[in-house]
Amino acid sequence: MRQLLPLTGATLLAATALAACSSASGLTINLYISPEDHLQTVVDRCTQEAAGKYKIVYNKLPRGADGQREQMVRRLAAGDTSLDVLGLDVTWVPEFAEAGWAEEWTGANAAAATNDVLPGPLATAKWNGKLYGATKNTNVQLLWYDDRITPSPPKSFDELMTQAQQLKAAGKPYQVVFTGAQYEGLVVFYNTLVASAGGHILSDDGKSVVMDDGAVRALELLKKLTTAGITDPSLTNQKEDDIRQAFQRGQAATELNWPFVYASYAKEKPQDLAHFKWTRYPSVTAGQPSRVTIGGFNLAVSTYSQHKPEAFEAALCLRNATSQKYQALVDGIPPSIASIYRDNAPLDASRPADPKENPTMADQYPMKGDIQAALTDAAVRPLTPAYQNLSTVISKVLSPPAEIDVQATAQELRDRLTDALNSRGIIP
Repeated sequence: MRQLLPLTGATLLAATALAACSSASGLTINLYISPEDHLQTVVDRCTQEAAGKYKIVYNKLPRGADGQREQMVRRLAAGDTSLDVLGLDVTWVPEFAEAGWAEEWTGANAAAATNDVLPGPLATAKWNGKLYGATKNTNVQLLWYDDRITPSPPKSFDELMTQAQQLKAAGKPYQVVFTGAQYEGLVVFYNTLVASAGGHILSDDGKSVVMDDGAVRALELLKKLTTAGITDPSLTNQKEDDIRQAFQRGQAATELNWPFVYASYAKEKPQDLAHFKWTRYPSVTAGQPSRVTIGGFNLAVSTYSQHKPEAFEAALCLRNATSQKYQALVDGIPPSIASIYRDNAPLDASRPADPKENPTMADQYPMKGDIQAALTDAAVRPLTPAYQNLSTVISKVLSPPAEIDVQATAQELRDRLTDALNSRGIIP
C-alpha cells in the first residue's frame, strides 16, 4: 500500500529538477511502474542528473498488481523494445527472469544495486543465485493498537486472541482485523503464519510442494483465529484500506497492516495520534520472533531494451539513497537501504527540521526500528516463476478461512499447488 503523507515540504527534489528538459541526444528511457504520488519528481531529478544523455519517461501502469503484471507480460511476450526499466512486485522477479524478460545485473551495476541493502529485500531481487532487480523499496507489516484499549500489546497470537476475547466480554472494541479477502493479502497473511511457524509451502528451490508441519500449523491457527468470534463480520471482503478504516472507526482493538496506516492516522485523527502504537507481529511459536512477509518493488532492465547501459544507470538513480529517502518521507514507502533508517537529516538538509514542512525519518517513521528489526529476519513469498499461479490457488483454497478443514485443506493445497507449478488447471 502507498499513501500520500500530509506534507507541504515535498518540494526539495522538484526544486532541483525544475524543468526536466529533453535530452540533447533525444534518447528516451521508458520506466513502467505503478502510480506513486511523487515518483515523477524523482524521475525529473534523475533526468536532470543524466545531463542530456537521456530523458526518463514515467509510464504509469494500473494501480492493481494483476493489471500491472498483465500489461508488462503481454508486451514483453511480444518482444516490445519500448520497455526499458520495469517496476516489478517482489513476487515477479523469478517469473520475469525465467522467461528471459529481465536482464541480469552484473559488475559495477550489481555492486551499486546491492550496496547497503537489507538482506530480506535483497533476497527478493534474486533468482537462482543471480541478481535480476535493484531494490526500489520494501515493506513489512506490524501490529497496530490503541494503548487506551490495549495498554500491553500481545506478544503471541495466543495472547492476541485471549486479549480480544477479554475485551469483547468487557464490552470494549475487541476485533482483530487483517486482510481476509480472497486475494494476495490473504496469501501474505498465510505465508507469514507459515514462516513464523518454521514451515515451508514450497521447497527452497521452488520446484516442489512441501506443505510441511509448519504450513499445517498455520492452517490450524488461521482456522482458530477466524472462528473465535473476534474478527470483523466483513473479514472475507476486507483488504488493506478496509481494515485501516475499521480500526480508525474504533471497531477493532488490533490491526495487522503495513506502515502506511500511520500516515493516514496522523492525517485523519491527529488528536489521537499519541495513542496509536505499534509493535512487531505476534509470534506463532513461543519464544520465537515472527517472520513477516516482505512487500515492495524492484527495478529490472528489460532484455528487449535497446538502451541497456542507460537503462541500468537510470534505474540506479531512481532507487539510490537520495530517491529512497525522499519517497520514504513523502510517499510513505519504506526504504530498502539500511543507512536511511539511521539518517537523522531532514528532507531538505539546508533548512531546519520541521515535522510537517521538512521532516526527518524519525518524524515520519517513529516505527522505523521495528520495521528494520522485522526486515532483518523477514519472510519472502515462495520464489518460483509460477508464483502467480500459486497465489491464485492459495487465495482460492483458503477462502473463506473459517471453513478450513485443516488436514483436508492441507492435502488440497498440496495437490493443487503441484498442478500450479506444472501450469495445469490454472488461468492466472
